[in-house]
Amino acid sequence: MSSPISHAPTSSVRPRRTAGPQDLLRPEEITQISGLEFMQSILDGRLPGPPIGETLGYHLYSVEPGTVTFRGTPEFAVTNPMGTVHGGWYGTLLDSAMACAVMTRVPKGSVYTTLEFKVNILRSIPLGTEIECIGLTDHVGRSTGVAHGELRGVVDGRLYATGSTTCIVMQTAAS
Repeated sequence: MSSPISHAPTSSVRPRRTAGPQDLLRPEEITQISGLEFMQSILDGRLPGPPIGETLGYHLYSVEPGTVTFRGTPEFAVTNPMGTVHGGWYGTLLDSAMACAVMTRVPKGSVYTTLEFKVNILRSIPLGTEIECIGLTDHVGRSTGVAHGELRGVVDGRLYATGSTTCIVMQTAAS
């Protein structure tokens, strides 16, 4: 069974990672491009992706207006003391996908940040299982963005978790 919201990647290039703070765009540079352009630039390697992806074993996989997909594989380093995948791993992937989906709808001259998010873990992910985490926007307006997401197995489409988020959208420059 495959995910009803699965999308093909928009690029075959695996995003590069940020090596240090010097690689990040300055706030005034970020506001010169739309959120969609920002996300597409990470996907195609023109801008580096965040280092947390390397730390937790996931990467940006596809970007479309209103939809962002990450893929990753949990390994032993992300387990809790019981040896199962830590809930923070689920939450981080869902937060990334949902909030970045909101980013794709943020206009030039604005930025966003997560205000709150909720995660529902449905079952444990077996270590070594490749997952796909899809974030989809429900609404993005002048001051808020709302999105939801799913975390599924790539091979079997099994649903492991769902989530929802509210983001604050902040205009930082005249667009």
